[in-house]
Amino acid sequence: MIIKGLDCARPDILTYKLYMSEEKKHNYDASSIQALEGMEHVRMRPSMYIGDVGVRGLHHLVYEVVDNSIDEAMGGYCDTINVWINEDNSVSVLDNGRGIPIGIHEKEGISALEVVMTKIGAGGKFDKDSYKVSGGLHGVGVSCVNALSNHLRATVYKDGKIWEQEYEKGKSLYPVKPIGETDKNGTMVTFLPDDTIFKITTEYNYDTLAARLRELSFLNKGLTITLTDRRTLDDEGNEITETFYSDRGLPEFIEYLDATREQLTSTVISMEGEKNGVPVEVAMVYNTSYTENLHSYVNNINTHEGGTHLSGFRRGLTATLKKYADNSGMLKNLKFDIAGDDFREGLTAIISVKVGEPQFEGQTKTKLGNRDVTAAVSQAVTEMLTDYLEENPNDAKIIVQKVILAAQARHAARKAREMVQRKTVMSIGGLPGKLSDCSETDPDKCEIFLVEGDSAGGTAKQGRDRMFQAILPLRGKILNVEKAMQHKVFENEEIKNMFTALGVSIGTEEDPRALNLSKLRYKKVVIMCDADVDGSHISTLILTFFFRFMKELIEEGCVYIAAPPLYLVKKGKKREYAWNDDQRDLITQKMGGGTSIQRYKGLGEMNAEQLWDTTMNPEFRTMRQVVIENPAEADRVFSMLMGDEVPPRRDFIERNAKYANIDV
Repeated sequence: MIIKGLDCARPDILTYKLYMSEEKKHNYDASSIQALEGMEHVRMRPSMYIGDVGVRGLHHLVYEVVDNSIDEAMGGYCDTINVWINEDNSVSVLDNGRGIPIGIHEKEGISALEVVMTKIGAGGKFDKDSYKVSGGLHGVGVSCVNALSNHLRATVYKDGKIWEQEYEKGKSLYPVKPIGETDKNGTMVTFLPDDTIFKITTEYNYDTLAARLRELSFLNKGLTITLTDRRTLDDEGNEITETFYSDRGLPEFIEYLDATREQLTSTVISMEGEKNGVPVEVAMVYNTSYTENLHSYVNNINTHEGGTHLSGFRRGLTATLKKYADNSGMLKNLKFDIAGDDFREGLTAIISVKVGEPQFEGQTKTKLGNRDVTAAVSQAVTEMLTDYLEENPNDAKIIVQKVILAAQARHAARKAREMVQRKTVMSIGGLPGKLSDCSETDPDKCEIFLVEGDSAGGTAKQGRDRMFQAILPLRGKILNVEKAMQHKVFENEEIKNMFTALGVSIGTEEDPRALNLSKLRYKKVVIMCDADVDGSHISTLILTFFFRFMKELIEEGCVYIAAPPLYLVKKGKKREYAWNDDQRDLITQKMGGGTSIQRYKGLGEMNAEQLWDTTMNPEFRTMRQVVIENPAEADRVFSMLMGDEVPPRRDFIERNAKYANIDV
């Protein structure tokens, strides 16, 4: 799920909340109104500023601080950023930029550093002379982090001195003071998230942070970013450290993303320049896959919903390749038209623009709305592709042949897609025969369990609540869509059953992968497989299908993975479930001697009552929601795990083998 955050566009206006107690219901006067200052409002409504207070929001704090350093780098004032995850799960970010100003702010009468750290809406990003381009234009960045931290220390290296100020829950503990001398410039921020706000966890995930920092290094070539985990030591007793640096930028990003795919063209096609006053960078390459992978960025922000820059890329790509293909004569024997989607099959591309005043649709920063960017990107792509096709005739021929094959496959897939579509829009009689539907018809109240095998499906049907829970058993392992052409996907029986049961409409002639969720029958889609290797593989196959063909379902927060227990610990009449080895050992120790332990290798080993109690009952169950934290990294991982190339997958397994539990 891409969580919809809300940025405060007018932070100077106090936010009011109405408090009406039972005693004051009939006495609505001035005392009923409470004015919340900016920092208080952040603490009371943190999700408005960082999206949520779960794992995603926790990591967003780091991104906000790093973004300040990235803005310095984009301005040409910084070339090195260091990030540390400390032993206590606090995070430190150090850059060698100009350092936050520490002089007295004329209006506020306190240090500019304190203003930046404690006032929502304060910062240099609103001053065009300070930052021409910035990622966080709403000004809630580091002050928001401060408000949501138990403790924060800001250290500024500037004008030959080291300046420092500390804060607790957003409030300064003392005025900014000099603590030493230095010949360096820069800013260091160390913060410890407030565990009363981040109640789920305050533990940072190294891989999540590494993926974002790696992405930032590709988007800002020449910038060195290091990530150090002080909580973990390697076999030699050293801290885990990784350095991210890109000399060529987006072409290297493309090579990283496509390392597990077979490349069609001899080189990555790329350009960098300014069109109509808009700095534009584009890199792209064709591969043998059947998927389209477009990643767009505005001022380093991943615009996963696209926008005008993505529209400009598609327009330039389609027009240029169509013109070349027509002029080459390679389309003369084709009996049907080429669609825009055909030009993007097997394409991996990155579009990055820098916009001084980006206009994002809504306040989520996920879809760019600046109209002038469309023409700028389209012109850049047209010039880049025209030159490349003329200078590389062999690659040009290969690309056109790929487009023709895509068109033929799309034409072949249309009938299969229409069959799925026809079944989907039919009445209840058109639903899959194995589907045990629920009686509730409101999608917001309904959930469907995709269950591995008929045996577990039968148990789930007996244990479910028939009012709102539907069961769809899946036979064996579904098709690996990463390696399959579209018509093979739509012809697969298990996939057709999922499409039909969910009730979604799929594909148009212009965009065969377009997904319409308006008739979605269940707002919770739960993957429920055995807790063994085969079950994990089936879950991965289903997730690959959702990611490639129903990504909107994930982005809307509809996809979950059930978490059945691994163990049943028994002693006499006492019975407790354990979801991991640590819980099992703790329960065993608590019960004392004479316990027996049952290991559940499959859902079918549970009876209906046990499955309901542990896995399906909304009051007690644990379900993991599937989210897309980093679309580019998710694309790379799915390609690596499910694609044709074996060596990258083997390397991944070898690196992560210590986490694998194999039942023999």
